Amino acid sequence: MKRFWGFLAGGLLVALLLAGVVSNFASPHPDGLDSSLREGCTVDADGEITGGSCPAQQERDHEIGGPLADYGIAGIDNDFLSTGLSGVLGVLLTFAVAGGVFWLTRRRDAGPTPQADQSDTPAPNQEADRSDTTAPSQG
Repeated sequence: MKRFWGFLAGGLLVALLLAGVVSNFASPHPDGLDSSLREGCTVDADGEITGGSCPAQQERDHEIGGPLADYGIAGIDNDFLSTGLSGVLGVLLTFAVAGGVFWLTRRRDAGPTPQADQSDTPAPNQEADRSDTTAPSQG
């Protein structure tokens, strides 16, 4: 069991490092979905749509938004820190939810197995054996 907790702690540490540090070095260029939505439009060097016709022109901010929108934390001006903290919070939240689900669905022991009744009444197969040995011999 000790190896399991060490493995889990090591996995959490690696995930926190990747989310908190390495995520800041991800590509700033649009991914496949963003690129496909911009097909048919002209885009300037800053990534702003300047003309044409494409589905990305219908883009707007999410109605809910939230504190972790756009891979950062709202209210933190330092992009490196904001992205790193957002990743760390996401990892911790994911581990907490997954841990809670695993804890709720874990296999529970039924407790100690009840011992068989040790009364003086023999089991049916033992009774037949006893009658054979106590019967008077015919002879």
